[in-house]
Amino acid sequence: MATESVDTVVVGGGQAGIAMSEHLGSHGIDHVVLERARIAERWRSERWDSLVANGPAWHDRFPGLKFEDTDPDAFAPKERVADYFVEYADKIDAPVRTGVEVKRVTSLKGRPGFLVETSEGDIEARNVVAATGPFQKPVIPDVVPADEPVMQMHSNKYRNPDQLPEGAVLVVGAGASGAQIAAELMRSGRRVYLSAGPHDRPPRSYRGRDFCWWLGVLGKWDIAAPTPGTEHVTIAVSGANGGETVDFRRMAAEGMTLLGRTESYENGKLHFAAGLTEAIRHGDANFLSVLDEADAYAERNGLNLPEEPEARQFLPDPDEVHNPIRDLDLADSGITSIIWATGYALDYSWLQVNAFDEMGKPAHQRGVSTEPGVYFLGLPWQSRRGSSFIWGVWHDAKHVADSIATQRSYKDYHAEMSARTAAE
Repeated sequence: MATESVDTVVVGGGQAGIAMSEHLGSHGIDHVVLERARIAERWRSERWDSLVANGPAWHDRFPGLKFEDTDPDAFAPKERVADYFVEYADKIDAPVRTGVEVKRVTSLKGRPGFLVETSEGDIEARNVVAATGPFQKPVIPDVVPADEPVMQMHSNKYRNPDQLPEGAVLVVGAGASGAQIAAELMRSGRRVYLSAGPHDRPPRSYRGRDFCWWLGVLGKWDIAAPTPGTEHVTIAVSGANGGETVDFRRMAAEGMTLLGRTESYENGKLHFAAGLTEAIRHGDANFLSVLDEADAYAERNGLNLPEEPEARQFLPDPDEVHNPIRDLDLADSGITSIIWATGYALDYSWLQVNAFDEMGKPAHQRGVSTEPGVYFLGLPWQSRRGSSFIWGVWHDAKHVADSIATQRSYKDYHAEMSARTAAE
């Protein structure tokens, strides 16, 4: 089989890959987008059934296409989000090849470019864009042995309550996924325990505006780097049930048991770290800080938005906030399943080039890596807070495509001058 040649190979056909294709196309750069499954596959097969977008339809989209069949203030279901990216790929005529797995990328010897080895043959490319996003390798902490008599799964395998055996459920992780899954399980009638660590807890809406709007006008989406020490603090936010503020006190009042961070396991008992009180207080502080800044912005700009003093009124703390549960016997508590909503790790084992730091993380500046011709897209905080969101990755893709176009002009000039010299 002859080796194909193309200017740029984009690896990944999710939101990052489709955005990348649009901007490469606008520069007239020959490229292909390789996706091992379907476009936006993770939205379809690696998320729970009832998942909806965490931002309203007017906000969580690319600039060139609206969710025409969805109320702008509604939260699109996951299948609708996946279909949106298929529609967008069709709209821009993106050269996406589905069912093609990239097995390995290596540098060509003695000349610029890369060899991209795929399940459908080899491709030589000037540039490679790793657009596989941040949700690559599910992380389950090595706490409860796999042979213990309790079902364990990562949140990417959870689909609905009927999937689990009868009995109580422990959800580990209080970010968006953990909070939403725990709430769904409790609504289904399950006894639910939620293990929570430090988290931010913004209001879903305030004074008639969604928090996405507030973070936009307050400049929060464009913050270039996280505050030191907060890089891995999760955000508890939800678009479920039409959009609601995640309120752990309300969940506890409805029957959920709150626990601190899961720490260890021994002889059928789970042990939890101290710090639940501090975690709840941290979430409250984040919540109130958004309200404070929103109020100040509204006053400064004379916005006629209804005041909402009741938003600052919290339910009483549940008993476990003041008297934390440090140990829990799984059998005595009736826990038959554990869902680990504990995030993901990056996996670039296929990208065998010099584009990583000593910790194995991408070495880059706004997606432009230290290895000429290698680019990253879809990383958290790639250029700003909003980078891993749908609209944010679109803007990051433009910067990467512009960089590729600039480098192409230098290479074309070199080729032109070399040919002229050879002709003299």
